[in-house]
Amino acid sequence: MTVYVFDGTMDGLLTAVFDAFNLKEQPEQLLAKGDALPLFCERTYQVATDEEKARRVWAGLEKKLTREALRLISVSWLSELRELNTSLFQYICKVFRQGDISRNFADSDVLAVTNIARRVLHEQLRMKQFIRFQKAKDGTYLAVVSPDHNVLPIIIDHFQDRFNDQPWLIYDAKRHYGYYYDGHAAPIRVTFEDEAAVPFDLSNGKLNAEVLSDNDQLFQDLWRTYFKAICIKERMNPRKQLQDMPRRYWKYMTEKNGR
Repeated sequence: MTVYVFDGTMDGLLTAVFDAFNLKEQPEQLLAKGDALPLFCERTYQVATDEEKARRVWAGLEKKLTREALRLISVSWLSELRELNTSLFQYICKVFRQGDISRNFADSDVLAVTNIARRVLHEQLRMKQFIRFQKAKDGTYLAVVSPDHNVLPIIIDHFQDRFNDQPWLIYDAKRHYGYYYDGHAAPIRVTFEDEAAVPFDLSNGKLNAEVLSDNDQLFQDLWRTYFKAICIKERMNPRKQLQDMPRRYWKYMTEKNGR
């Protein structure tokens, strides 16, 4: 069994595809550095990430696949799942050998990549529904999230369109980065050198009292009161609520998390 080992980046995966064709071989697995090698591994090949090779492979995919299929590949990568690596690698190799197989769900690699992309898109939708903003005294709106998948890059356009005249920051506490929008220019990616010094609690997303807008606490209390008021006790269905609003999102939601 031949196994390719790469650095865990998308460019690294595309480079692995380039090298496989250049070396005229088809490895059985593509593993990220640090992954355990399979028991019967006979040979490993260390992929050296090369941006030019990666660019050429992606350019080739653009000629062979539809925009929808290309988007699903990109979206699947945001899953950050190790189980995706081999399936996506094999899928891309098959595209260069067989053409557009993106609708061939009888192929296990196509099905795996598509299903993972759908999981990411489903969480993207939930993020749009469950993000809750708080207003700081300087007028900036803050929302903290911690999604299972790295969906921030594909939800930012939605919030820029919806809140295009307001400054906001959406921060991913799990991945330690966010996007800041000043109300005018395109959102920019931001990180904090010292997260302990930020004026909000990463564990629940709450702004510190000294920077919270004077009116925002009132609005939060009103929202919680409204949420309780519309709940009809006799019609409560906790199981259905958990299906629609998984518990892992609750800690950042105003109606589920009192100050």
